[in-house]
Amino acid sequence: MAGLTALVKGHGTENDFLLAVDPTGELDVDAATVAFWCDRRRGLGADGFIIAAPAGRAGYPSAADWFMDYRNADGSVAEMCGNGIRVLVALLRRTGLVELADGQSVVVATRGGDREVWVRGADYTVDMGDFTLPGGAAAAARGFDVAVKLPGMDQRPGLRVAMPNPHTVVALDSVAALEALALEGVNYDPSPPDGTNLEVVVPLGETADGRGALRMRVLERGVGETRSCGSGCCAAAVAVREWAGAGAPDDWRVEVPGGTLGVRIDGTRVYLTGPAVLLAEVSLLGGPAAP
Repeated sequence: MAGLTALVKGHGTENDFLLAVDPTGELDVDAATVAFWCDRRRGLGADGFIIAAPAGRAGYPSAADWFMDYRNADGSVAEMCGNGIRVLVALLRRTGLVELADGQSVVVATRGGDREVWVRGADYTVDMGDFTLPGGAAAAARGFDVAVKLPGMDQRPGLRVAMPNPHTVVALDSVAALEALALEGVNYDPSPPDGTNLEVVVPLGETADGRGALRMRVLERGVGETRSCGSGCCAAAVAVREWAGAGAPDDWRVEVPGGTLGVRIDGTRVYLTGPAVLLAEVSLLGGPAAP
């Protein structure tokens, strides 16, 4: 971590991150330090940590110049972060490392593959790649492939969606039930071997302009409950669309505690649109000194 003297704080629909730019590709931050910085009492506080590094760090041939090295708040690595990649591109623009006018795009390498990101006025649109249903055609036909035990409720059916990080989506009947839910101590049958993000959703029908709508809370793998999850919004829209059947909308409005995101599904391809906010540059005093 020699030479790292500052981090940037930003968020996408209140899913917040600490970010560092590493043009040389030499920065290596261990899991304990990430967890220390992301701790909301001992550290600076964030849902995740992002290093912008040369694309050679991605570990595969890439058309990108930059790699998003994403870590969860506990220091574990993750394949992709839909909110985080928008904030990362906003930072690269602000620092002059990437020049983008409205409507232009940049490709960023992630552990889930290359992702193209467009500037759309005050928002950013991310090509999130193809979704898959790990349960295959049988899960698509039944609408579920896992049983989820939420606190205070009987087991409920859940549908697994890979974006490519793992998600499990469960529906409730009302917004009141969603808001009252204690989102902790969740159990899965079968248990996901690599963990999972959990999206608990309430379908809201269609908006006046024909978009599908849903409200969602999320329990993120390696973090806990967060105010938003970009890949989770995509997984939730995919699941609700699968449940709705033929004729369901391709465009979705997803409401999360931290704001609203747009999701478009084109075949198996998913696009996410939302804001990116840069808040502050934080000077590091004396190094991380993680316990």
